[in-house]
Amino acid sequence: MDIQMLMIIIFFGFLAAFIDAVVGGGGLISTPALLATGMHPAIALGTNKLASSFGSLTSTISFIRSGKVDFNIVGKLFPLSFIASIFGALTATVLPPALLKPIIIIALSVVLIYTLVKKDWGTETTYKKLSPVHMFFFCTILVLIGFYDGFIGGGTGSFLLFTLLFVGFDFLRAAGNAKFLNFASNIGALLLFMYMGKVDYFVGIVMGLSMIAGSYAGSQFALKKGVSYVRLLFMTVTILLIGKNAYDYIMTHFI
Repeated sequence: MDIQMLMIIIFFGFLAAFIDAVVGGGGLISTPALLATGMHPAIALGTNKLASSFGSLTSTISFIRSGKVDFNIVGKLFPLSFIASIFGALTATVLPPALLKPIIIIALSVVLIYTLVKKDWGTETTYKKLSPVHMFFFCTILVLIGFYDGFIGGGTGSFLLFTLLFVGFDFLRAAGNAKFLNFASNIGALLLFMYMGKVDYFVGIVMGLSMIAGSYAGSQFALKKGVSYVRLLFMTVTILLIGKNAYDYIMTHFI
């Protein structure tokens, strides 16, 4: 890989991590950048997981230091996201991810509409201990999101953020907890891709180092700007995710 291509990888890695550090969706930028190098799609996914793990760990540490990660809650959920993503990545080797595109488009649209309608949503934390029934459904949704991250990945941060907002966290705490769980699902899927030999370590580490810088910058910017910035970025990324998935679906089935 020549110097020019490496510079492109570094630039888009930083940009993807900056956005992904707060609301997810960085895969929309980093994965196409890797595919543009001529990399096989399966190896691009595995390499992206390696690079993303660097970024998600960095932003997770930033949120932990700022006190925005609730270990009593998400600490117990870490293994669920980790294991679910392994099964998701394994499924991705058998089934085409395009099967889930219509469901993803609908789910993201519901997320966006709900966030637009509830204008004061996520401005402050109202979380209370969940009942056993509510905790069961909460854990089930997080397992599905972890599976989704291993299977496709794009938009995992948005789904995690929305779920955590729904149980009463404000945008910043939801972002911090989401990154912690996202790190778990990244590592789970990465281990499977590594086992299957679907990772380009050189490119993954180069992009990963740029993602460390991008994740740190993004998380610090979010912590300084506060809830309003995270809300705006969340809605922007969700709109882009809807557009990207709708475009892929139309190009695959109608053109």
